[in-house]
Amino acid sequence: MTEPIRMFDDPVLRTVAAPVRDFDRELRRLVKSLTLTMRAGAGRAGLAAPQLGVPLRVLVYSYDGASGHLVNPRLELSQRRITADEACLSAPGVWWPLERSYMVTARGRDMFGKPVTVRALGVLARVLQHEADHLDGVLFSDHLEASERERFLAAALPSE
Repeated sequence: MTEPIRMFDDPVLRTVAAPVRDFDRELRRLVKSLTLTMRAGAGRAGLAAPQLGVPLRVLVYSYDGASGHLVNPRLELSQRRITADEACLSAPGVWWPLERSYMVTARGRDMFGKPVTVRALGVLARVLQHEADHLDGVLFSDHLEASERERFLAAALPSE
């Protein structure tokens, strides 16, 4: 079943997610819900559990034929960096240029507790970095210069 995605101004997105300790039926249900919610719309390449209001270190990804999930991920970032437009399902319709590492090695577990390693380049590397940030309570606008962040937030947050 799909779940509503928390919007950019929701305080839950600023919470550091807890490590998963129980690789049980509830975790498998969460991974399924994350995957279905991510795939429910066009252009969706990743989603993290905090975006559904669940403060656990779980993310899902799907880009260019590579898809899966990571529980308790740890990322190793390359020195090479590239700037490209980035978006967030918690701020629909707003794209912004952001510099990220071009290559990532992500290590974690699958929903059954088995070790998983994902090596990614380009857009998929960006997706993994973006979703891992969500697990630390970091929004991609936090990486922007102050003036750019103000412009982004003006575009992303609903007017009151």
